[in-house]
Amino acid sequence: MKIIYGTTNESKVQHMQDMLGGLDIEIVGLSSIGRVNAKIDESGSSPLENAAIKARAYFAALKAPVFSCDTGLYIEGLTPPEQPGVYIRRVNGRELTDEELLAHFSQLAKHFGGSVRAKYRNAICLIINEKNIYQYDGEDIASEEFLIVSEPHPRLIPGFPLDSLSVQLSSGRYYLDLEQKKGSTAAKSAQAAGFRNFFERVLLGGR
Repeated sequence: MKIIYGTTNESKVQHMQDMLGGLDIEIVGLSSIGRVNAKIDESGSSPLENAAIKARAYFAALKAPVFSCDTGLYIEGLTPPEQPGVYIRRVNGRELTDEELLAHFSQLAKHFGGSVRAKYRNAICLIINEKNIYQYDGEDIASEEFLIVSEPHPRLIPGFPLDSLSVQLSSGRYYLDLEQKKGSTAAKSAQAAGFRNFFERVLLGGR
């Protein structure tokens, strides 16, 4: 089955393809289907609300099975109003570039003494047709708790700048330094298993 991922971020498309590898599902991004006339107003206060807003807008424009995801970042030690939440890239009303985002969170980690604990909360909304709409934001598609550090890794992945500041709690190593044979690491992660279970449950009858 072919499903459109409502994003133009090819790194995110590849990541989802890796997580769902082996399933009878073809994931394509917006960049592969040409111009899409959809007005997106990500005004939701949670990842699930934003995922639904995006999915509904893309479905209205494409009239084809589509899903959207959204993420919120939550950092230990910040008050609720201070949390990045769904506004990871938006600071003081401005959308940050990868490099600006890296500098912003590096400075935040310095404020906490060089590192701070954090976690991503994820949500997905999948629309097959007007009657079959599925939403999910369970703990099994959230990230594990990790550290945001002040010293960036020398490698920067376009579209995923915070990966360069993210350190695994258990090993103390940058995620970018962990062994990553294509598809294998993602496919074995708890987060990947959660996304696979969602698509298997909704599209493949739990197989």
